[in-house]
Amino acid sequence: MPSTAEAQVEKKTRKRKVPSYLIKEWVNGIPVYYKGYRDVLNKTKAPEEIMADGMFQAILKNWLHLLLGNQLDLKKYWILTGEVGSHLAHRQNASHDLVIIEKSKLPPAKVSNRYADVPAKVVIEIDTAVEYGDNFPAEQFVQQKTQQTLDFGTEKVIWIFTTTQKVMVATPNEDWIITDWTSTLEILDGVQFNLAEFIEKEGIVLE
Repeated sequence: MPSTAEAQVEKKTRKRKVPSYLIKEWVNGIPVYYKGYRDVLNKTKAPEEIMADGMFQAILKNWLHLLLGNQLDLKKYWILTGEVGSHLAHRQNASHDLVIIEKSKLPPAKVSNRYADVPAKVVIEIDTAVEYGDNFPAEQFVQQKTQQTLDFGTEKVIWIFTTTQKVMVATPNEDWIITDWTSTLEILDGVQFNLAEFIEKEGIVLE
């Protein structure tokens, strides 16, 4: 149980208006904040300290981007990493770690600085580096964001969870699968990945 002082700080944080730059995305009209946003509000951390990827997450993104870039037909697909914005509907803006978008749906002539308004063919997410205030727990966030992305038209959503070392694969109108890192899974067009093999090959030792 939090102490009285901690409870008072938490209460003040909840009442304080959260600035828009600390909102990572919106799910069903509900704001979802960067993990650590309370520290920014309490001025114990700077915004850039909570918005950057951890090293392991950055390595996974880079590895998957290179894997896909080397094996997919780049004449057919955009392969984008970072906080890739997607405008799903009014007050429903999602941020994705890695997306594969068909160029037939987003031709070069329609590329702009705005969020994509067409669905990615595949979305890959790594962890849930967000906080939810009093809105809903992490499990509910993952499920709602995944369903929202599938409803928008994405054909496959893959979540990589580094703490539990699990992978979730969700496709429309089928049971979602949760499996261990040791599984070999297909991303798209025969391109497969195995997290356990990659980590062992690189000699990465996780805490």
